[in-house]
Amino acid sequence: MAGETRAEQGHPIEGAPRIARNTAIFSILTGLSRIAGMVREIVASSYFGTGGPASAFTVAFQVPNLVRSLFADAALSAAFVPVFTELLEQGKRRDAYRLASTFVVLIVAALTAVTVFFVLVAPVIMPPLTGKEFTRELDHLMVGLSQVLFPIVLLLGLNGLLVGILNAYDHFTIPALAPLVWNFVIIGVLVVLKPAFHGPDQLYAYAIGVLAGTVVQLAMCVPVLRRLDFGFEWKGIDLRDPRVRQVLTLMLPITLSLGLINFNLFINSVLGSTVSEAVPRAIDVAFRLYMLPQGMFSVAVATVLFPALARLATRRDYDGLRALTGTGTRQIFLLLIPAAACTLVLATPITRLVYERGAFGTDSTDLVAEALFWFSFSLPFAGVNLLLTRTFFSLQRPWLPTGLGAATLVINLVVALALVGPFGIAGIVVATAVASAAMTAGQAYYLRRELGGRLELAETLRAIARMLVAAAVLAAVAYLLWRGLDEALGRSLPAQIVSVGGGLTAGIVAYGAVVLMLRVTEAEQIRELVRSRLRRAG
Repeated sequence: MAGETRAEQGHPIEGAPRIARNTAIFSILTGLSRIAGMVREIVASSYFGTGGPASAFTVAFQVPNLVRSLFADAALSAAFVPVFTELLEQGKRRDAYRLASTFVVLIVAALTAVTVFFVLVAPVIMPPLTGKEFTRELDHLMVGLSQVLFPIVLLLGLNGLLVGILNAYDHFTIPALAPLVWNFVIIGVLVVLKPAFHGPDQLYAYAIGVLAGTVVQLAMCVPVLRRLDFGFEWKGIDLRDPRVRQVLTLMLPITLSLGLINFNLFINSVLGSTVSEAVPRAIDVAFRLYMLPQGMFSVAVATVLFPALARLATRRDYDGLRALTGTGTRQIFLLLIPAAACTLVLATPITRLVYERGAFGTDSTDLVAEALFWFSFSLPFAGVNLLLTRTFFSLQRPWLPTGLGAATLVINLVVALALVGPFGIAGIVVATAVASAAMTAGQAYYLRRELGGRLELAETLRAIARMLVAAAVLAAVAYLLWRGLDEALGRSLPAQIVSVGGGLTAGIVAYGAVVLMLRVTEAEQIRELVRSRLRRAG
């Protein structure tokens, strides 16, 4: 039957226990790294607030980050993993090692050239990116910070390749742990070096910390490769290898696809600089809160499932691919719909608790909370987009999400330009939510065609309807309990921890109870996984 899942038809999803275990480990470690990232942002915000210098750092970081998304890291990993996995599936290990070695040479040569070029031309290309609210002094600071930060493009290019190799071997622990260490290194360097600079130049301590953390993150992957018995083949590197061309051919649309997704945030910052000098930083701070649940759940699910999707695509097991994509989609919705409900109803108290101290005052809280509220609407869609895009990549059909990404970028830009005048920061972020929803609808439509006209959409929509009912209960419980505790306890830091934490905890418990009562399959799977773990522990 068309509405049945693979499991219902008696075909269990291959490697489901291992995938569940890897997803749980990756989610926990990624969650810890996101929490560490929040600590980093709390420290940085207490030092620098949302003023002009902080916005200068935001734009300075986003430019190399955008180039990184175009030429390195996730784009390279997404193009490399399907080809590398295909060679391993065919038993051609030496060919796989030689392919990896060739790309080390290509990455070092190409990204070193890109880095040197940018450092030289940054004074010319960076100032035109900001609006009239940015002073000449802020532009000068932005240029200097971008020159310090740009070498991360080379480092992350190599890191993307190594992480792709580890993921192909189903090793996710170190790739998930490395960002946690990255954040701690940044915090340490920032705290130690900040007194060595004065005024706005103290942001150079932050930039140096990012660079140092990226070096450590890359170094952490190397010992694991040795334990996996992986060896680079430095002899016989062949740039004419058809597999090299295959990866590069895949990289072009993947690069454009992932780059377009990251370009949305860059557009937000550039448009924000036309509203006020505080808006780019405020959007970035809100985005960090928004990324916490996405990193814990959707990034984890998409990353862990990607090698399995690639293997199923290599074997042309489209039933398995459809089932795995459908299950992953529902898992992401199950976890991100309640997260969106939490940030919708508690945007201001969450922002106040996390950030409001030092240079980050009530005006900053109001601005960031407004952005966070509107970001909430895009959270489930952005999470599912990660998985759907990687399903296209596993099929080696990357041009479809690339075309959709270009279309949604236009949607984002048009809506933002239409709304930024009358609505300011809210109009900019609403455009992101509209573009994310359009991307999800477009990817689902075309992926359904790729997989024989079936994508378990009916089952997914039924599950989402039940999740939305549970999320409404969550929102009501969380808000009412927070408000009662807030009025009773006041707004000291311990009181805020109790009121916000109590509201969120009660809301999440209510959500879990309702989705189980409504028999959402993915919720029951999580419950059974926890029960089995507890039985083994006992």
